[in-house]
Amino acid sequence: MQIPMVDLQIQYQQLKEEIDLAIAGVLDTSYYILGPQGQAFETEAAAYLGVKHAVGVSSGTDALHLALRAAGLGPGDEVITSPFTFIATAEAIAYVGATPVFVDIDPRTFNLDPELVRKAITPKTRAILPVHLFGQPADLAPLKQLCDELDLLLIEDCAQSFGATYADKQTGSWGDLGCYSFFPSKNLGCYGDGGLVVTNDDRLAEQVRMLRNHGSKVRYHHDIIGYNSRLDEIQATILRVKLQHIDRFNRLRRQNAHYYSARLVEFGVTPPFEDGKGVHVYHQYTVLTDRREEMQKALTQVQCASAIYYPIPLHRQNVFASFCAGLSLPVSEQVAARCLSLPIYPELTEAQMDQVIAAIGKA
Repeated sequence: MQIPMVDLQIQYQQLKEEIDLAIAGVLDTSYYILGPQGQAFETEAAAYLGVKHAVGVSSGTDALHLALRAAGLGPGDEVITSPFTFIATAEAIAYVGATPVFVDIDPRTFNLDPELVRKAITPKTRAILPVHLFGQPADLAPLKQLCDELDLLLIEDCAQSFGATYADKQTGSWGDLGCYSFFPSKNLGCYGDGGLVVTNDDRLAEQVRMLRNHGSKVRYHHDIIGYNSRLDEIQATILRVKLQHIDRFNRLRRQNAHYYSARLVEFGVTPPFEDGKGVHVYHQYTVLTDRREEMQKALTQVQCASAIYYPIPLHRQNVFASFCAGLSLPVSEQVAARCLSLPIYPELTEAQMDQVIAAIGKA
């Protein structure tokens, strides 16, 4: 059978009645921007994540950008982050004129190594921006301690970790700001682009709300230069429906990931690592292997998808060559050369996973 990386159609069919009814309700009201659905979703998301404020925005990239701007970061500031992530993390830092400082990752979790972060701090460092990659929470306690000790901002990239917890607190609730993506393939995904910024700080929340809406608190009164970065009502109502199911979605993802891991280890494949400090929600199921090409070829032959997230670390990207020339981050480079992501989604069946496992065994 053909097995995609994620099957959005099967999830829609399961929730079709709820989602269609919710969308029809928005169409009936003809209220599409900054309306009651967005407000309700923000309230419900804030309650779920255990934060005071949640502000809907138009994408995960905008969530990062607006969070950094609200925090006052700009030219001359350095923000320490991971080189092993999607480029949006570092793009957002560049958008505000700050400089991303790439620090190597832990070889097991693929997240920032706190000890290396400490060594990378300079007088220009203003913030640490960890990424909870693939749904595995970063090691937040030492990063939080470091920020408190040195008066730095902690801004979490939670684009892949909605519902993941660290020490029984949701990712995104540890830092000064948390940033989420609702891209359709995410654990909590809408049917277009969408994002969220969360914070417990009233001032930061107000800044993000203004920035997303042309720098305005009152219509046609503009206090700062802002953006058109609002979460629309249709996406918000879809997210309200899916939020009610997110714990079940994540539980099934974990169940499927553990099924994979128990069977792949016999083939010399290194499965994802869970450090026991939090709950991994498996936005991606990413293994390490020295035989990536053979595995991908075998999977393709039986119509099983696979993907490489991410083949080129950010410090090796042309766009950052001007200040990363000669920078060596060996763990990130080794992981990028050996990583392979397999199909993972809540509705994935054991029969489908057996087909993936058999192809890997053949390779």
